Amino acid sequence: MLSNNPHVGHKVAGCLLFLSFFHIDFAAGSSGKGSQSQDDMYVIHNSQLDLREIVFVIQSQSNSFHVRQAERRKADLLRQAHSLTEKPPVVLLLHSLSDNEGDWSILPLLPYLSYSFGKNSSWLVFLEEETNVKMNKLVEVLAKFDKNKEWFLGKPLYDVESTIIHHYAFAENPSVFKYPDFAAAWALSIPLVVRLANKVTDEPHKSDFTIDLKHEVALYIWDNGKGPHLIAVPELCTEPEDSPQAQHCATTLSREPLLCGEPVNIEDIFVAVKTCQKFHSERVPVIKKTWEKDALFLEYYSDHADPSIPTINLGVPNTERGHCGKTFAILKRFVSSAVPKTKWLLVVDDDTLISLPRLQVLLSCYDPSEPVCLGERYGYGLSQGGYSYITGGGGMVFSREAVAQLLNSGCKCYSDDAPDDMVLGMCLNALDLPATHSPLFHQARPEDYARDFLAHQVPISFHKHWNIDPIAVFNKWLKDDLRAKASDGLNKSAKTEL
Repeated sequence: MLSNNPHVGHKVAGCLLFLSFFHIDFAAGSSGKGSQSQDDMYVIHNSQLDLREIVFVIQSQSNSFHVRQAERRKADLLRQAHSLTEKPPVVLLLHSLSDNEGDWSILPLLPYLSYSFGKNSSWLVFLEEETNVKMNKLVEVLAKFDKNKEWFLGKPLYDVESTIIHHYAFAENPSVFKYPDFAAAWALSIPLVVRLANKVTDEPHKSDFTIDLKHEVALYIWDNGKGPHLIAVPELCTEPEDSPQAQHCATTLSREPLLCGEPVNIEDIFVAVKTCQKFHSERVPVIKKTWEKDALFLEYYSDHADPSIPTINLGVPNTERGHCGKTFAILKRFVSSAVPKTKWLLVVDDDTLISLPRLQVLLSCYDPSEPVCLGERYGYGLSQGGYSYITGGGGMVFSREAVAQLLNSGCKCYSDDAPDDMVLGMCLNALDLPATHSPLFHQARPEDYARDFLAHQVPISFHKHWNIDPIAVFNKWLKDDLRAKASDGLNKSAKTEL
């Protein structure tokens, strides 16, 4: 644990506020104070850069599988470094830096990073557990930029249309704003880190919700044109490492299969679908035509018992929002003798589209004897010591041990219509259990995500039927011709984001 530094390490309770939408008037590509000029962008400095001037931050997680992945990545970085120099760079595992739940959102971590490395380093390079790095190539790339100036480097993503996950920012021209693909790695020069750290300390981040971190970090750095915009670096790539297109790349993704064993048996997964009477004829048929056949144990929970589906009435009235009462009733039923005893519980909405074969492959990487809560991670009040939660629409996966600990803790809903995923997040936070993130789960529709972001994924889920043909979306993005194909594709494809 860290101590005696400006990095906050304690947790406080957050209050539920409504998410407000905002409008940005400045052009995203404009150059303001502290930004690069066009000349800066193309000047090759070819300065000498010592490896010790680079601090690598692996965006790791505390779940045991992710710790092993991050340790492997760290070992590879250090192995490469030792072949180049006797004095290796600093390699940090983000999850181990403190007990502050908000560290994964990066901004709360900047004061510590500035305090610890601001005087003797030139660059912070952030990468994910699966990001392969060619160390010598990366040093060459960073040396092209004047380390005494503010730089924000990465592989740019952009929105084709305005999207709810970005609060409809830049609605008139969504593609004008660029944000980094974290899988390709991204870098901040130390002068920028120091200024941002001071800003975080003096003006705490005001956003209540952390939804898409890469977009929100880019917005904070850009600061309505007063800060630098993302500079596209072609050598930061998400190409497969053995692809001919990757010869120039300093970062790549891997084709090698993850050694997680065989996919979990379908009889080890119990599926709970939350629905209500008004959607019995609209949404439930979509599930039956797409992914229901891949489940062995599945129940629909509704406010009305309909034997034709069939649905089960848990005795919880339907609510227009939240559904906390229904979800906690599902958790209690899961540990009862009313349903088969399985290792995993999957809770989805009736408008969730999901690939169960791909989920079986993913779950082979996790230990069901641990308290695992898995899905797409959001955050609430992270800059003020808030909490993380698995957003419900993309699917929430719980190990039996996690459900047992949640229920034994006495945690409960403050009302039936409280937001179930956020209440569960508060419970996990109180128990000091992590919400484990996988980018393969999606709270929104495919069109709500950048095309290049989805291009290197084998997605597990999407959510919402709004303005789409959900069956066509399932067939395009989630359907596998054979059950075995999902295992082969998810393990062997370079597009994997496990």
